[in-house]
Amino acid sequence: MFNHKLEKEKMKFNTKAIHGGQKNIDPAYNAVMPPIYQTTSYKQSSPGKNKGYAYSRSANPTRTALENAIASIENAQYGITFGSGMAAIDAVLKLLKPGDEVISTSDLYGGSYRLFTQIFEQLGVTFKFVDMKDAHLIEEHITSATKMIWVETPTNPTMSIIDIRAIATLTESRDILVVVDNTFATPYLQNPIELGAHIVMHSATKYLGGHSDVVLGALVVDDEILAKKLYFIQNASGAIPGPQDCFLVLRGIKTLHVRMQRHCENAAQIANFLQSHSKVDKVYWPGLKSHPNHEIASSQMRDFGGMISFSTKNDTKESALTILENLHLFTLAESLGGIESLAGHPVTMTHGSIPKEEREKTGVVDSLIRLSIGIEDVEDLIKDLEQALEK
Repeated sequence: MFNHKLEKEKMKFNTKAIHGGQKNIDPAYNAVMPPIYQTTSYKQSSPGKNKGYAYSRSANPTRTALENAIASIENAQYGITFGSGMAAIDAVLKLLKPGDEVISTSDLYGGSYRLFTQIFEQLGVTFKFVDMKDAHLIEEHITSATKMIWVETPTNPTMSIIDIRAIATLTESRDILVVVDNTFATPYLQNPIELGAHIVMHSATKYLGGHSDVVLGALVVDDEILAKKLYFIQNASGAIPGPQDCFLVLRGIKTLHVRMQRHCENAAQIANFLQSHSKVDKVYWPGLKSHPNHEIASSQMRDFGGMISFSTKNDTKESALTILENLHLFTLAESLGGIESLAGHPVTMTHGSIPKEEREKTGVVDSLIRLSIGIEDVEDLIKDLEQALEK
């Protein structure tokens, strides 16, 4: 924990991304960048007496540096990191017990859906998947068993926007945790803790790492009691990241602000290009005024992100595959959030674990293509999309 309130008053985001939470990390040699402590154990002066570290599953100096940095850019006090984004989600769900109920957005990452329905549902936790575009309609789904509301915004892959503040207001007088998957927005664009959320989750594999070379997950909280519960789960379950991975994500965070700015700039031009193309049907990007929740996005985000999805006019799987197979600069690959542009087909890739009937209710149709807009020259990216669409 560090004095985030003082940092919040003193530093703007770009400065926090580079310096936030990073204090005296290397008193031995004054290294400018936090070093990689590739060690499992630490010398104790007497049994139980140490310099804050005894065994690296419990804590590691490189991991501490990363956890402080992530907490800093989310304007919160506590960061807890894990070996993957799914491990972070798993830790959150371990706060629940059999008989508890989770209300989740119906439009969400397939891996989250799989974890909810195929693992925790078997352990006695109940899940309700509801449309959260109108947050006020969620109240009718709340029961005495509801202990958590799972929010993903923008959602994956149809970029729906959910009003975090409105959902937090619903839970003010109830014993319900509001958890926000902030992976697509990143702390550069959105800070859910400040909007009333209790837990923020990141697949740091994506934008926080930013270079498609590390898998890592993170949770951020501002409540000490909740933080202690999650630190206990982190240590007891042991799904921790290694120091090399922590170092890579910490390095990525230091350029998050400049990368996200370019991601957003490029996405704006590409979304407008796609919207005007004769072979494109729907374009999903919250920065478009035609987006149904554009106003909410404008109120809770600082910009609109680098993720875009679109469907074709004839809405066939074949049309999507033809486009994807003919792209040159956009790489057909899983994941997102790297400096390079990626394209994917949710139906056969990221959302294959969600039944067809459930997928199509949320707009995940056979022709839907998801783009992770990189930081290349946008003119080249548009030319690549144009030639693929013409095929």
